[in-house]
Amino acid sequence: MSQVLPIIRLNEEEEMFREAVLDFAREQIAPHVMEMDQKAQFRRELLDQFFELGLMGIDIPEAYGGTGGNFFMSILAIEALASVDASAAIYVDVQNTLVNNAFMRWGNEAIKQKYLPQLAQEKIGAYALSEPSSGSDAFGLKARGEDKGDHFVLNGTKLWITNAAEADIFLVFANINPELGYKGITAFVIERGFDGFKVGKKEDKLGIRASSTCELIMENCIVPKENVLGETGKGYKVAIETLNEGRIGIGAQMLGIMQGSLDAGVQYAQERSQFGRQIAQFQGLRFQIAEAKILLEASRRFVYNAARMKDAGDDFVMEAAMAKYFSSVNAEKVTSRMIDIFGGYGYTKDYPVEKFYRDSKIGQIYEGTSNMQLDTIGKFLLK
Repeated sequence: MSQVLPIIRLNEEEEMFREAVLDFAREQIAPHVMEMDQKAQFRRELLDQFFELGLMGIDIPEAYGGTGGNFFMSILAIEALASVDASAAIYVDVQNTLVNNAFMRWGNEAIKQKYLPQLAQEKIGAYALSEPSSGSDAFGLKARGEDKGDHFVLNGTKLWITNAAEADIFLVFANINPELGYKGITAFVIERGFDGFKVGKKEDKLGIRASSTCELIMENCIVPKENVLGETGKGYKVAIETLNEGRIGIGAQMLGIMQGSLDAGVQYAQERSQFGRQIAQFQGLRFQIAEAKILLEASRRFVYNAARMKDAGDDFVMEAAMAKYFSSVNAEKVTSRMIDIFGGYGYTKDYPVEKFYRDSKIGQIYEGTSNMQLDTIGKFLLK
């Protein structure tokens, strides 16, 4: 049975770190949020600042060029950034909870020495599992790898790949022995310049618009043998175990979205007057704000607990599924409620709550849909 750990209280170092990231987000990112959303383009200079601040290698050891933090600090950074812009948070999230995490856990020393310093200091990574015909059925992927002796040749298409437009390093999953089913799946490290590899169409999305989501195309893509991450045929383990951590990162995104939306709603309620007084003085509105705060704090307990358990080495898989499910469902509820508080203004792009609402929806879809999280939780309870 999983241990329940102290979950909410932050120590002094954690508090200072969160506040530093939040200050950066408010000062440097906030002025550009709506423009980036409208243009569906994240400013490159902000990504460069992420690297300068150490946000792209938070729990990479200092020996590999990282900051030597822990997983929980990554969660705090993701949450703080998402309270200003979920798209900003996604770059830090995917880098730390998926890509860096996979390299540190499954990479041999040569791969770690080669790629971790790049990921910590200058190059964005992307995680490529989904395909046009394999979403929730991730192990039904069609991408194929063929062993050619000193290298593999990969063919196939990946879809919905986050951060792909800016990424230079891709963790790509392909099956090298389809007769073995999922036990033929292998994880490959592909660099943007590899022969036969290209980034394709960029999706035009409802929310998180400044974060790129693209297809990847492999046509006789040549991958050196030494670029297998982990063992051949063990890519399914890399995928499953990495996504467990990634789901906590999605939960942190949802916390930030709820917090940013709630902050905006509270401020507006004290500025807007109707019937001769502030709308914050109406009990019915206070009830809505209070319920939103309860949903946020309950979600925060799920997410923080799962992250603490991960750092403690405890079994956290069910807790990660609960954190992602609960926080993403509540994010849609809270952001919708904040639009109600703004009334007609909330439905316009002149105020931030409509963007928080649009950004929240993806939480119930990517890195495992809400139904997949419920299935995971149910399996744990019934096994």
